[in-house]
Amino acid sequence: MKPTLLVLAAGMGSRYGGLKQLDKLGPSGETILEYSVYDAIRAGFGKVVFVVRKNIEADFRAALGDKFSGKVQVEYVHQELDIVPEGVTIPADRVKPWGTGHAILMAKDVINEPFAVINADDFYGADAFKTISDFFVNQYKTGNTDYCMVGYLISKTLSDNGFVSRGVCGVDANNNLVEINERTHVQRIDGNIIYKDNDGNSHKLNEDDAVSMNFWGFTPDIFTKLEAGFVEFVKNNADNIKAEYFIPLLVQQTIDSNERPIRVLTSDAQWFGVTYQEDRPDVVNMINKLVTDNIYPSNLWE
Repeated sequence: MKPTLLVLAAGMGSRYGGLKQLDKLGPSGETILEYSVYDAIRAGFGKVVFVVRKNIEADFRAALGDKFSGKVQVEYVHQELDIVPEGVTIPADRVKPWGTGHAILMAKDVINEPFAVINADDFYGADAFKTISDFFVNQYKTGNTDYCMVGYLISKTLSDNGFVSRGVCGVDANNNLVEINERTHVQRIDGNIIYKDNDGNSHKLNEDDAVSMNFWGFTPDIFTKLEAGFVEFVKNNADNIKAEYFIPLLVQQTIDSNERPIRVLTSDAQWFGVTYQEDRPDVVNMINKLVTDNIYPSNLWE
């Protein structure tokens, strides 16, 4: 059994000012997602599925070309506002994408094995992929069907150039996820990590709070739950055209129902990402340092 890597790559990049998923940041023009695919292949993943918008698929194929040919199976699926389960009525004035939960749902027809979910524009590190791959192997051997996530310290996931959104986690003594709350407008202000709620009020977070960076591990039965949850979400948010169906919503429902444990995996890997254009130079420097330290070759696919 080889797990699949599901890459969420349909984002608009509005804060970045362009299609950051395909920005060339490596010394030989590599994108961040190429490092993720490289690490996933080394960790034993057998397939990669990209969730993209229809109007950027051609750009993806042109940028990635045949880089993965003969190395891993590749599939593309589309996330669009009008691709929804039967019976869902789309509000006439809805323009905002449906969110990460909806994005995962788009892959239900091409994934039949345990799979990991990541963002295309986040750098997760080789150890994180090995950690989640080892988890899948152990699950397969024991017959368990637990979900999992790779957790990171919030203090190591912030941008110096503006606010970010983070899924802040509560973890018990057995490393099970007991709570996750999507916090938006998270940034460091006057030395403290602050987030703002829907009413604009500020709240403090702890430096060592665990957060989800959308590095999840699921089994294929998640698709049935996602579909039912999405239908209910649209019904409950008919008057909120900006509401998004985030992965943590379904995860919290799983926790509340005591259906199964969601294991929080720890990793020594370094996370970094590009939310703003101003983040770019730092990311380029960090990748170059990893190449200088011989963690990655100067050209991933030679």
